[in-house]
Amino acid sequence: MKKALLKLNNRTVVEFPRKIWLGMTMKLRAGEWVEVRSKEEILATLDKDGRMEGLPFMPQMLQYCGQRFKVYKRAHKTCDFVYTMHSRELPNGVHLDLRCDGKAYGGCQHACLLYWKDAWLKRLEEDAGLSENKPILSNGVGCTEADVYAGTKSLNDKNEPVFTCQGTDVLEFTKPLAWWDIRQYIEDYRSGNVPLNTLFNGFIYSSYTTVMNSGFKVGRPLKWFYDAFEFIWGPYPRRQGKLLPGQPQPTVDLNLQPGELVRVRSYNEILSTLNKENKHKGLFFDAEMVPYCGKVFRVRAVISTFIDEKSRKLVTVKTRCVSLEGAVCQAKYATCRMLCPRSILPWWREVWLERVSNGTEGTEVPKSVETVPSARLMKV
Repeated sequence: MKKALLKLNNRTVVEFPRKIWLGMTMKLRAGEWVEVRSKEEILATLDKDGRMEGLPFMPQMLQYCGQRFKVYKRAHKTCDFVYTMHSRELPNGVHLDLRCDGKAYGGCQHACLLYWKDAWLKRLEEDAGLSENKPILSNGVGCTEADVYAGTKSLNDKNEPVFTCQGTDVLEFTKPLAWWDIRQYIEDYRSGNVPLNTLFNGFIYSSYTTVMNSGFKVGRPLKWFYDAFEFIWGPYPRRQGKLLPGQPQPTVDLNLQPGELVRVRSYNEILSTLNKENKHKGLFFDAEMVPYCGKVFRVRAVISTFIDEKSRKLVTVKTRCVSLEGAVCQAKYATCRMLCPRSILPWWREVWLERVSNGTEGTEVPKSVETVPSARLMKV
């Protein structure tokens, strides 16, 4: 039987029967129920580095084997916010509503959505094809659980410990995807990732910024037009911070804890805390955070450590910040990464938030938010 080979950086990262390779494309849709295959089945699809098609299978994913979940988004594309700042195409990828717990990575708190291959899942529909649900055979190709753990950590050329995960290796398991490739947006809709109105609003914003940056003197009327229809697509999300050079940045110490309710301050209030680069003590306030202004959320985590994707080192946060439940990057305003399904959790300074008492009358706490990600924020 012929075998399929995939080479990345001059090394073979995938080798298993072509018949099985082709049988694992399921085109799962958001909202479908799937079951994660057994540990033995998944390990059989991996190479000795614990990867399939360059995508690392991470240790914390083993705990979900045999369990059932809904598909969160089809991960037919993703974003690279470290090197190219563009979209990337990902074959046979899926996001379940499961995030990395960081336990195998020094306690990293990025809490990234995990990537899953179709081959690691099976549909629960009664009429699902036999080729999708039969065990995966490997003809001796595969790895052990120890190999999966060993792939998480190594030493760099300075003999310093560094980490390897799905977040650090996005370029290894994806390929470039042009922003103008219309097929990705058709796939966004057909997969159930986004509704038509989200696509429409995304194209409106993209067209607006293209004209604004064209050099024609149409800025004032276009800003008036955008603001006049703010009730449809929200406020213009890329305004400049108001602090002048040398002006001290305000700080607030709320000592927020996970589970507490907070309200995100108004966009204008937050702009008054940002410098001309839209940063507060090194933390960038991204356009994707603007839709959450004025809304109420629960604190998800207080951020202390994370893996820097470039250096792959574990880094300590210098100034206190938090993540919020349900407040994710929706990639509505990312020109070259529009509607990426990665749903990254932005980090918030406490000066951008205000505490809300539990049981406050009229307070609405969203349980979840329709998501679609963009660039990761610069976290310092």
